[in-house]
This record gives sequence, structure tokens and C-alpha cells, in this order.
Amino acid sequence: MFINQIPPDTSLVECLKKMDEIDQKLLVITEGRKFISVISIGDIQRAIINNIDLNALASEIIRGIITVASTKDSLESIKANMMELRAECMPVIAENGDLENIIYWKDLFEERKEKLEQLGCPVVVMAGGMGTRLRPLTNVIPKPLIPVGEKTMLETIVESFTKHGCSDFYVSVNYKSDLIKYYIDANPVEGANFSFFTEPKPLGTAGSLHLLKDLIKVPFFVTNCDILVDQDYAEIYKYHKENKNELTVVAALKHISIPYGTLETGEDGILEKITEKPELTYLINSGLYILEPHLLDEIPTNEFYHITTLINKLISEKRRVGVFPVSEKSWRDIGEWKEYFKFINIGS
Repeated sequence: MFINQIPPDTSLVECLKKMDEIDQKLLVITEGRKFISVISIGDIQRAIINNIDLNALASEIIRGIITVASTKDSLESIKANMMELRAECMPVIAENGDLENIIYWKDLFEERKEKLEQLGCPVVVMAGGMGTRLRPLTNVIPKPLIPVGEKTMLETIVESFTKHGCSDFYVSVNYKSDLIKYYIDANPVEGANFSFFTEPKPLGTAGSLHLLKDLIKVPFFVTNCDILVDQDYAEIYKYHKENKNELTVVAALKHISIPYGTLETGEDGILEKITEKPELTYLINSGLYILEPHLLDEIPTNEFYHITTLINKLISEKRRVGVFPVSEKSWRDIGEWKEYFKFINIGS
């Protein structure tokens, strides 16, 4: 049994957990030894966007046509096929339909599989907060400069975008702004041009965006300075544009286990159902967004304003706000101690 092998009756939520557990974004579906198909993170994301329940089975959304290799194929031909398709792995199928092997990209090639589309979008980093969840450290160091491995939070976030050809970074600063500017001036990030804009006072998660009204004329990313999202940003951008969204929220799946039996009651308190230790799954706001540039004109000038206020305004006006889902472990909130320590221990 291969580590990324699952039966067809696996639920989508269990597929996501499996992907997070083995740190792979593609699973091979088999029935016994018989090869059925594959399911990728993209397949599940499209299912969620199409409002398919996460309890649906993998067999309900699998692709009809996929590329596989035969046991008669040479390793060189398999390698060439994988290179052309940029395939993470290639199932090798016997004449009787059995799964004989799975060949992984990392075992054949020295270079990383990802060949990221170059977007060139502007990126706004909201770095003006006081980092209260990371006190007392943030009493001394502003949150964007807290170390993540050998780099700071700000550098780590910026480099995740420069991989996609994003070079123009607008950084909203307030608390300890001089220290942030000094650090970046002394430690430039390759491929990144920084423009700092200062909140005259704390303006919430979106209030400072009014300062960019005449500077950004194309769709742009907005990210909190304490979150990391392991996702091909081109996929988010493609979803945003194809669906003609004015604003897209990147949402992370969050699984919550309740360690007790839950009760459902009816009239007169009569017990109708008991569910032992249920698990709930929610989509939560990750702190990463794509905005159309005209939305900058809707940010009030020099007023405290949260981005969720803008989102609720658009929803109330029946305008297009999309949600792009990522798996639970594809999102890291490193702005509070528990998750910060968890992240740096993973990275060490």
C-alpha cells in the first residue's frame, strides 16, 4: 500500500486530512489492487466552490480521463511524460488494471515540480498592527520582523509572492514603522520593490487602503503580515478573474472535534438524536484576499475600517464576493504563540 493510496469511498474531508498528513496534494484511488483514478487538491477545491458537501465520496468527483503509465513503458518515457505534464506522480498500471507502482517527481528530478505562473500583481501587506497576541516579544520587535527560521515574517511572506513574479509591495505600517523600514532598507529582498505607507493612526484591517487610491490600477493581493498560505497564487487569481469577483477571500478549512456526545432535542425537550464525538468542518477567513482596484474608492478616508466591513457591504449590495478554499495545513496563522511555536518547530 502506497502512502497516498485511498479507497473510492473515502470522503472529501478525509482526503484533505490525508493530503495534509502526508504533505502531498494528490491521492491515488484504488479498489483493492485495482487502479480507479486520482484526486487532487484542485479537484476538491473545485468541488467546494461548487458547493459539494465535504462528506461526499472521492468516487463522486474523480476525473474520467487521466494519464497513467504502463508496466511496459520505459522509465525514460515515463520521465519525459511527467516532465511534459509537470505531474507530481505517475501511477504505473499492469495489464490487468492493478496498481503496480507510483513514480514520484522528487525521485526523478532535482528541480522542484512547481513551475509557477508569473502574475506580476501588486501586493499589499497589512503590517501596522501592534501584534498584541505575541506580547511581550512585540513590545520590543514589531510583528513583521519576528524571526521565521533565518528570515522575518515579512520577508517570508514577500518571498512567497516574488516566486509568482510579484515585485511591487505596498506595506502599511504604524507601530514601530521606522524599525521596519530600516530593516528592509538594510536587508533588501531580491525581486521586491517596497513602498511603505503610514497609517496616521490605527485604521483597522482595511482603513489604510484609502492611501493607495491613486497608486494601484490592477487587481491586487492583500495579506495580513502574520499568515502564510501554501497555495499556487495563480490558481486563486484565475478563480477570481474567471468568476468576475470584485473581491475574493481565501478561506482555510478548519476541523473541530467535539470530545463529547452532542444532543438534538425536539418539542418538550424530547431527545431526538445523539451523536458521539462529532467533528465539524468550517471555512474560516485566512487573511488573504484579492481585490479589484475600484474598491479602493469605497474605503472611507482616514477612518477606522475593517476589510470584513467592506465584504459585508458588497454582500448586502449583492455584488460578487468569492471564496477560494485551501486545506487546513496549507494555512498558518503565525501571529499567536501556539501556532508560531508549532510552525518554527516544523521548519527546524
